[in-house]
Amino acid sequence: MQRVELTSIDGVRLEAAVHPATGGESRGVVIQMHGINANMTEGGMFVRLADRLASAGFHVLRFSFRGHGGSGGTQRGATIAGELLDLQAAVEYVEARSSGRLSIVASSFGAVSASISLPWLTDRINRLVLWNPVLDLWRTFLRPELPWGRENFSPDQQKLLSVQGFLVLDGEFEVGRVMFEEFHHYRPLDFLMASAVPTLVVHGDRDTAVSYEIAQQAADARPDTDFHTVPGSDHGFDTREREDEAITVTAKWLVDDGDRA
Repeated sequence: MQRVELTSIDGVRLEAAVHPATGGESRGVVIQMHGINANMTEGGMFVRLADRLASAGFHVLRFSFRGHGGSGGTQRGATIAGELLDLQAAVEYVEARSSGRLSIVASSFGAVSASISLPWLTDRINRLVLWNPVLDLWRTFLRPELPWGRENFSPDQQKLLSVQGFLVLDGEFEVGRVMFEEFHHYRPLDFLMASAVPTLVVHGDRDTAVSYEIAQQAADARPDTDFHTVPGSDHGFDTREREDEAITVTAKWLVDDGDRA
């Protein structure tokens, strides 16, 4: 593993790490995108997945979005638009160093910028994996249907946006006014449904933060989409066994595609 640094087009520095392929002939490149209030390790899952993929012949890049981990920017300044620029920086970094086919693994809120970017990624991306993806911003944040959203984005929490300019997510991450306003306008599910990129969705069926039903219905209605349920799992795959299941299913799906190419 090698530590590297990316620079987004607006000058924000992004911490990143590269896991070079060690498993013989290269199968391509994988970019990993973490969720909100996380970083490029995704609680250790991205490190383990990257090592698994590298040993299978993939070059892997993982990075922290602005305002997260060791990257530049601030939590309150983090926006969906900014994350789109961060993903662009990651894609340009790997394209300058590899001609292999590109796949993306996006976890939770990382699915928002991954999905919205699909129109310009169409000629670049080969495969997409979504873990517990946020596909409907209204039903997750603005009119939350699940316990996590109702707790973190309650009317009292939303009032803090006008009073102090931010609300605090999980007692740790400061969501600013601009990102919250973006929730009204972006529709990641529309972009995902309009794309033909082969996709794997991995989701726990006891997720209390992001809707399992929305993801399952999208997968059922979308061509060339596989759906894997992690039984009994809450958001983020809540035991080591369930984490390992998500990692194994993802790695196998990507490796099997590489074997077919």
